[in-house]
Amino acid sequence: MFETGLLRGKRILVTGGGSGLGAAMGRRFLALGAELVICGRKLDRLEATASEMRAQSSGKVTTIACDVRDGVAVDEMMDATWREAPLDILVNNAAATFIAQSEHLSFRAADAVLAPTLHGAMYCTLAAGKRWIDGRHNGVVLSILSTSTITGRAFTVPSAMAKSAVLAMTKSLAVEWGPKGIRTVAIAPGPFPTAGASGQLRPVGRDEGWSARNPMGRTGEHSELADLASFLVSDRAGYINGEMVVIDGGAHLRSSGAEDLLRWTDAQWAEQRAARSKG
Repeated sequence: MFETGLLRGKRILVTGGGSGLGAAMGRRFLALGAELVICGRKLDRLEATASEMRAQSSGKVTTIACDVRDGVAVDEMMDATWREAPLDILVNNAAATFIAQSEHLSFRAADAVLAPTLHGAMYCTLAAGKRWIDGRHNGVVLSILSTSTITGRAFTVPSAMAKSAVLAMTKSLAVEWGPKGIRTVAIAPGPFPTAGASGQLRPVGRDEGWSARNPMGRTGEHSELADLASFLVSDRAGYINGEMVVIDGGAHLRSSGAEDLLRWTDAQWAEQRAARSKG
């Protein structure tokens, strides 16, 4: 689909790059010639993913263990990354979410979503942006959001709030940092099943007819999102700034994606809370 060297010479950091959509994007970036840095909290997972990537590609992959919820740790990660060479692209992919009745959310549970999804994206963006501006180096920030930024979404309120805030950051910094050579863009994926997200958002007992209700009659392929991400961070998208691109097969035009949960019984919610506390 793309010329082989579309991302040649680009150094890209993907947060939450050890699995799921982060790893899918990383593999595509490598195939298009980029140098990749992946970060996450679990170094063993990062190393396993990096080993697979190196076996599939001749590109360079570096791993850094970092909890993006910690601003000091983010700053240290950026220092370590810049010691070798500046980044060109940051992908804010790390996030957390789960379904819950909002009135039952504890402060701690809400913070467990807000900390990586909102604070982590902000910390990483500010840390990269400061270094780009100080070094007069052009950069791109791509944030992975969700269609809840358009529709709202019941039962995942902290995530909808956090993603909407990151969209506001994307639009605001497009104006503030655009003159400094920094683009900010975003993607709002619909259903792209991953092991982590499916376990939190599609537990046993939840209506499984959601794929059939998508206007396209299916879920998304990871390669489709990875291709869109590759285009948006490339120089070919150099005039796209402050925008969020939706990739969901049109699902958000039909439903916010949470309506089936309105039919859950108190017993089902109690079972879900118990399962989450065990996890």
